[in-house]
Amino acid sequence: MSRAEQEDVVINLRAQIASLQNRVKELEEENAKLSSRVLNCRYLVEAMGEINQRGDKNRKKKSTADMPGCDTRIMNHHPRRYVALKVMYFGQRFYGFASEAQMDPTVEAEIFKALEKTRLLIGNKKEVQYSRCGRTDKGVSAVGQVIALLLRSKLKDIDANNKISGATGSESQIGEEIDYVRVLNQALPKDIRIIGWCPVPNDFNARFSCLSREYKYFFWSENLNILVWDLFISHYSRFILSVLWYLLGQSRAR
Repeated sequence: MSRAEQEDVVINLRAQIASLQNRVKELEEENAKLSSRVLNCRYLVEAMGEINQRGDKNRKKKSTADMPGCDTRIMNHHPRRYVALKVMYFGQRFYGFASEAQMDPTVEAEIFKALEKTRLLIGNKKEVQYSRCGRTDKGVSAVGQVIALLLRSKLKDIDANNKISGATGSESQIGEEIDYVRVLNQALPKDIRIIGWCPVPNDFNARFSCLSREYKYFFWSENLNILVWDLFISHYSRFILSVLWYLLGQSRAR
């Protein structure tokens, strides 16, 4: 083979190699596109699987809601009545009254557990127009806390004023109603007691309809120096009174 022929063979081989290299690049690009499509399909499959799982969970929740004792939504056909409950509790073991606190147990949480257990509660806090007179801190007790909410009633003929249609006097207020005090106290812990209830107007709010609140502070004397406290109070009494009057003025302005 002559030198010229050898050079032609080399040129042809180089051209074939370049062509093969270009083809390999094209195949790699096509493979990358296909891999991207496969990956997208995989994501879609996983997303559809999650949606289906959520749908199954929702269907299970709906199906269990139709079973007795599984959800308060099954009680929606029962009449409801707006009532105020008077609550007494010993707060030593509780992290305050309000259930919004990040610590458990709270008095409010225990009350709602009892309401759900006795099936007196139909709906969540917003749906039952729940309101409370006030809050108490950790370890604080109360003898006259008031809450208001819609509770299940066995009376069907309750008018817009929360009274029994056609009834008069005390009968229109109480009637042959569920004994909320007895029913709830059977489900509540011993350090929380319902001591009374009454029907209230539908525009009643336990916090904003309250006319006054009374607080009493008791201090254990065994770890306190009473003489120092007396000196402190006598020295800062004017300042304390001025702060109290300021706070009272602010609350009245609101």
